[in-house]
Amino acid sequence: MSMPPSVKSEPLPEGTDAVELARALLKIPSVTPDSAEAVDFVAAVLAAAGFRIDRFSSASAGPPIANLYAQIGESGPNLCFAGHVDVVPPGDPALWTHGPFSGACTDGLLFGRGAVDMKGGVAAAIAAALQFWQAGPPARGSISFLVTGDEEGPALDGTVKVVERLKAQGTRIDHCVLGEPTNPGALGDMVKIGRRGSLSGTVTVRGKQGHAAYPELADNPVPRLIRLLNGLIEAPLDHGSDHFPPSNLEIVSVDVGNPVFNVIPAEARAKFNVRFNDRFSLPTMQAEILRRLTAVAAPASFDLAFQPGPSESFVTAPGPFVDLVRGAVETVTGRSPALSTTGGTSDARFIKDLCPVVEFGLVGRTMHGVNEATAVDDLERLTEIYRLILDRYFANPPV
Repeated sequence: MSMPPSVKSEPLPEGTDAVELARALLKIPSVTPDSAEAVDFVAAVLAAAGFRIDRFSSASAGPPIANLYAQIGESGPNLCFAGHVDVVPPGDPALWTHGPFSGACTDGLLFGRGAVDMKGGVAAAIAAALQFWQAGPPARGSISFLVTGDEEGPALDGTVKVVERLKAQGTRIDHCVLGEPTNPGALGDMVKIGRRGSLSGTVTVRGKQGHAAYPELADNPVPRLIRLLNGLIEAPLDHGSDHFPPSNLEIVSVDVGNPVFNVIPAEARAKFNVRFNDRFSLPTMQAEILRRLTAVAAPASFDLAFQPGPSESFVTAPGPFVDLVRGAVETVTGRSPALSTTGGTSDARFIKDLCPVVEFGLVGRTMHGVNEATAVDDLERLTEIYRLILDRYFANPPV
């Protein structure tokens, strides 16, 4: 494993304080894909604590993406904390009460792009792991970190590449906690035990351009596209399953590129996105979309193209590991978290190919917004939860 380059922009925080770790990370403007400095910072903190570091970049689909796998301990079981340090753009900095990369801490709040999504979660996991290991390593077992700089981007050179690398190396991870902001209102609301699948596509109908006053000389594709879209959404895809809500298909764009009123366009297209549960796989969902379109298309034709990067649904079935995480959350917060599969996609869709994975992090109300912030108290309690997960995991491994 390679050692990380030195980090010059921010000195390493002393001790294992989650707030100071988060502030240091927030001061690094790691907007996707420029997240190498933030990954280097995490690598340097973990290396200083004795973790073995594998820091590498991947550039199969664009600019180089920084990735990290770090591990301390030699034996199993291996509990992994996963996360990302890349962030979405902050928008207009003038709209922020405090600078988006200031790491300002005031009135009990820590401000900055990535405070909840999810540099705060990464900082809490690091602090908990270092506190746990420094208190005395377990008789057996390892702690690891999987950190990427490509979750907010295309997600083609980040966690998916780390997973491929770990598989090729024969590295075993037994369980994983992903620190995405899972709580909708208060810390302790929700643990995510799975994610819906996601599939996007474009339907295109071609006609013949002409004058709107002489429709007999043209072929208008718009009415045919409307019929196709009605065919997609008229009937429910399903009614949900044991762990998932019903699948849903949303029409997200309809476009003919026509700026005037007296021309029948030559082409009309629509974009859609489907979030589907475990009643479908990617192939069966694609087949269902094609079936619905074909059923209402005759005698007209259409083109259907699916976007790259779809994902399958998955669920980590309730059992000892889920119970352990849920119990730690309840002990610290006094709240019994719901087990959920709602929301968008996350890098858990890749990690599930290595091991069971659950997600628990901060409150997500301000994620991706102006003045993104986390309560300092939440950050400190999240660190307590992660520490308790470690204590209970290695005292009685659920393997």
